[in-house]
Order: sequence, then C-alpha cells, then structure tokens
Amino acid sequence: MIWNKEMECRTRSQIETLQLERLKATVERVYEKVPSYRAKMDAMGVKPKHIQKLADLALLPFTLKNDLRDNYPFGLFAVDKSKIVRLHASSGTTGKPIVVGYTKNDLDNWSELVARVATMVSVGNNDTAQISFNYGLFTGGFGLHYGLEKVGVSVIPISGGNTQKQLMIMQDFGTTVLIATPSYALHIAEVGEAMGIDFDKLPLRVGLFGGEPWTNEMRHEIEKRLHIVATDNYGLSEVMGPGVSGECIFGTGMHIAEDHFIAETINPETGEVLPPGSQGEMVFTSLTKEAFPIIRYRTKDISRINQEPCVCGNTHARMQKLIGRSDDMMIIRGVNVFPSQIEGVLLGFTQLGPQYQIHISRKGYLDTLDVHVELLDSSLLESYGVLEALTREIEAKILSVLGVHCTVKLAEPASFERSAGKAKRVFDHRKENLLG
Repeated sequence: MIWNKEMECRTRSQIETLQLERLKATVERVYEKVPSYRAKMDAMGVKPKHIQKLADLALLPFTLKNDLRDNYPFGLFAVDKSKIVRLHASSGTTGKPIVVGYTKNDLDNWSELVARVATMVSVGNNDTAQISFNYGLFTGGFGLHYGLEKVGVSVIPISGGNTQKQLMIMQDFGTTVLIATPSYALHIAEVGEAMGIDFDKLPLRVGLFGGEPWTNEMRHEIEKRLHIVATDNYGLSEVMGPGVSGECIFGTGMHIAEDHFIAETINPETGEVLPPGSQGEMVFTSLTKEAFPIIRYRTKDISRINQEPCVCGNTHARMQKLIGRSDDMMIIRGVNVFPSQIEGVLLGFTQLGPQYQIHISRKGYLDTLDVHVELLDSSLLESYGVLEALTREIEAKILSVLGVHCTVKLAEPASFERSAGKAKRVFDHRKENLLG
C-alpha cells in the first residue's frame, strides 16, 4: 500500500530532479548558517555554486560522528534556538551525547515518513500498535508514535521493559502491531511461551522492528514464535530517526524516502562512491531538514542500494537488510567476520535458541573466538554424547561458512541477560588480555 502516491511513485528522473533542487538549497543553507560546514567546504575549495548535478555531491565533505560530538550541543543547528520545538540525543555512554533538533516542519515531515512505512505493511486506522521502544531522548519511541497516529493507529506508548505487563496489555488491549527491537520481540515470545500464551490466538499480526541489525533467520524465528509478519525499518537519530527507510509487505528491501534523503554507498576504507548494487557503507544527506541538516553522514552501516522499482508500486530505491556495521566487523586471524554471519549459522540449528554471545580473546599472538549460545531444551545438558556431537557440528558449520575456527559453548535456556533495547552480542577481550 502507498501513503503518498504523488511522492512515492515518481519516475527515477523525477526523483533525481527533485533531489538536485533540494540538495542545492540545503548546501546553500548549511554554508550560510553552519560555521562547521562552511569551514570544511572552504578547506576543500568547495562552494555551493559547484553543486550543479547529483554527482557533485561527492565534492562535499563527509560528516562523522566525531563532528557531531565536537559541536555539542547546538553547533550544527541551522536555525535559531527559538525555532526548535523538540530535542533528542544519543545515550552519551561514551562521552557527550549527540544532540539533534527539530522544527515544527521537521516533526511534520518525520510523521509523514513514518506514516509511509506503516502504510507499506498495511498498518492503518483499524490497528492498535504497542510501542515497546524506550521513550525519552532516544528517537525510536516518539518518532514512530506520531507517524502511527497520523495514519489513525491507536497507539499504546508502553515503552520498554516489564515484559509480563507488556504481554498482559497485548492480550487485554488487542494489540495488532508490535514495535520493538527484534531481540526484545524474541524475549517477549520467550516470556509469553513460559506463561502459556498461545500467540496464534492473539490479534497480533505484524511487527515493525529496528534499532539493531538482524538476520533473515531471526526474522523467521520471530514470525514462527509470534505468528506475525516481521518487517524491518531503518533510521538513526543523526539523520532523522525511524522512517528513513522501511520494508513494504513484499519484504524486498527497505524503501528509502528519496525525496527527503540522498543515500550513497561508499568503500568504508577509501571513501570512494560505489555504483548502485555494490555493498558498502551507507552515507546519507538530508534534503528537507531545517533544524539539523546533515551532509554525507557516514553511518558505518553496511548495505547495498537497489534502484529497481518494487512490485508494491513504490519507485524509491531500496536498501538491503543491514549486514552489520563497519565498526562491528571483527578481524579474527585475518578473516573479516560479522556477528550476523554467526547468527545465521546458529539459527539454522533447531536445538538452539536465538540468544548468543561472541567472545574474542587473544592467547599469545593468536585471536580466539568463543561462541556461547543457549539451548532450547535443558535436558540436552544431561546427555554428554549428544551435546558433544552438537557442539562439534556447530563448530564445523561456522568454520565452513566463515573460514575461522571457534569454540562453541552451549548454555542453559534463559541464562543470558535480556534487554528491552539493543542486545549486546560481542565481547572483545583483546585489550583486557594485553593489559593483563
């Protein structure tokens, strides 16, 4: 389904004409209003007049996360503080948070884009959506909230955590749409199953999941256990929040709102712009944001762009489900490994649950990889022969797929800590080993 046919069904030529018009205006504005961008452009010898075609985007400087931290709190804003009606920020666990602002028009656009994502998966005014993202400075909860209300959805702003209460509300309020991280959706399934809830008998029918990379194997696990259609959507606070792109009901990639953003893929090591279809780091430039415009923001998210029109009728380019993040890529004995690759292997074993941890250490001069994964049935722990055979089979499969040796450790069901937010999967102990 299409929310805004006038914008979502344009030809490639029409999309690019609009993008160029809006790009020129954005570059003019940031050069005039944002000293940090003006200084970067001047250092590269680039003026707004040099942007005459979309390919000229490559002349502009990248924006890095450190640029946002260095300009804390409001140094990258392009409007007077009196025009700001909403502030969001990252958690700031590694220092000063990244602060983003929105004008009234920015919030209207944000709601519009979330309305598109909801409509793509047939979510509308007959639905009740339970938002299990945390509310607060994080953009996820509020971003989806207002967009869902725009299409007439009844919104339950329950926030994250208190899983038994989540399930009570889901049953009593007749929730049809679940909004959460995919790892928390699986935790809801686990707790519900332990409580004896038959999800097949609930009205729950669709999930809008995001906030962390997840594999198609995890998608199938969620769909099987919650009896829903699980869909992916993408956004990040630095660019806007949820609604930057989202899957339609056909699940062939996440449609990028190209009238509001230009997406590029680049070689993460060289910064070279890659042709559509190439796997690389996603880079976004905003085209309509007033308060906090952003130029060529390096997300570190790894994906690829497909410009072919989708069967749903939306003509905007699609980005593939994230493979991972360039800073999540682990180099183990010279081999590049993403957590999603290990997840894909583990979820292929029916004896294993979806919760796992990856521990990397260094012994002498060699990296070691330990994969801890929960069993679904604790009775397997009582059969040493079966357990040993399963362990060796998993290790052999990981070696076959990734080309790296690992040690698998099987754990009791529900032995890992659960979180309503992003699941922590990777524990890299190599610095600790050096200090030790």
